[in-house]
This record gives sequence, C-alpha cells and structure tokens, in this order.
Amino acid sequence: MAGADRGLPQGSNIMGSGTMSMDLYDAMSTLRAVRRLRPDPLPEDVLERILKAATWAPSGGNVQPWRVLVVRDPALRKGLGDLYRPEWARYSGGARSALERMEGEARDKQARMLAAADYLGEHLGEAPVTLVFCFNPVHMAITDSGLGRPSVVGGGSVYPAVQNAMLACRAEGVGCTLTTLLCYREAEVKALLDIPPDWYTCAFMPMGYPVLGGHGPITRRPVSRLAFADRWGTPFSGAAGTADAG
Repeated sequence: MAGADRGLPQGSNIMGSGTMSMDLYDAMSTLRAVRRLRPDPLPEDVLERILKAATWAPSGGNVQPWRVLVVRDPALRKGLGDLYRPEWARYSGGARSALERMEGEARDKQARMLAAADYLGEHLGEAPVTLVFCFNPVHMAITDSGLGRPSVVGGGSVYPAVQNAMLACRAEGVGCTLTTLLCYREAEVKALLDIPPDWYTCAFMPMGYPVLGGHGPITRRPVSRLAFADRWGTPFSGAAGTADAG
C-alpha cells in the first residue's frame, strides 16, 4: 500500500486522486497529541491536503479571519524552538509538582505525557513544519468582549480550522499537537515571521511523521460527566449505554 512506511492509520485508503480518507469518528477518537516528531520533510501533496482541510472550517459570516504561516525554513523553525524551550520549562513546573502528589496509573500516565512534552520542548525547532495560526479581530464579531470575563468567542472563527488541520493530519498519518505557549512570546514571534501589526497569534501546530507509535486510542471524560439535559446539573440520559472512547 502506498505510504504504508509512513505510519498511515489502519483502515485508511488512498483514492484515485491520492487523497487520504478514514472514518471521521475513528479519526476523532484516535487523534492524540503526538509530540515526538521525525525531522523528515512532509510531502507537498500531504501538506496541501492538510491546509485545504483547514480552509473548509466554518467561521462567523464565512469571513475566515485567520491566516496560517507554514514554517519550514530551518532558521525560522530554530527560532521558534528557541522561544518555545524556556516557556515550556517555566510552564512544566506546575505539572511536575502535581506529579509528585499522584500515585499509580494516574502518575504513570502523567509521567509519560511529561516525557513527551519535554521532548517537544527540546525539539520543537526540528519539526519539519510548524503551522502558526493568526487572527485579525477587526474581522470578527466578538460578542463576549464586554461581558467582564475572559473573551473566547473570537476563537470560534479560528480554532475549527486548527481542528480540521489536526484531523487531516490524523487521516494522513502525520503526528501533530496544538500549543499556545508561544503566545507568551508573541512580539518576538511576530518579529521573526514578519507578522503585520494588526494580526495576532493564537495557535502553533508542530507537525511531522511520528517517532514512535503516533496516534491511537485516547482517554477523555465520558458524556455523562460533560453533558446536561436542558438545565445545568440535570444528567443527560440520552447517552446511557453509549461506549466512550478510551
């Protein structure tokens, strides 16, 4: 099968146009944060399909108030990695403190996640591609901007594109993860990548073929913990008996 040596997901197929395809629910339930990435370049056709998937995402008024920088230049990738490394070191302190209070399988799982995140912290600049998603608030209807609490509505016109790109990575057998830590260094990122003054960063997505197993079953809270029926706190029973992924 073409591409089998690139770690393509089981059940994927290649149609006549070369487009990868897999069941959407399978893709969503196995989309892991893959932080150990090989430096091998991504083929142009694969990258093009991933970017096209991002463009299919919905946005308010279909304005698409986002742009994405496809960072492949070695010097620019290194620059992003150099900015990311100290931010991860600073951020990870809290996770390490929490690890000390954990036991059993929960501790083992957290330790594995930290090990993978530490790897990304040291090697983000070596990922063959990092997508840098930017937004322009002038083109957004940010309806929660005056509510006196953190504003999130604007992200509804940007993050679906990020999720589409990640699902496309899953279908293509490409590892990826979403990080926003570099937003702490936005001024430096904007200078590095020549981002205009009225555009801002909101998501960074290092991509590459996985070093290890890559994507696979995920663990999430069940529907019964996250969904209410009509009013807050009223259990949603429609999902009774439904198997939760992971």
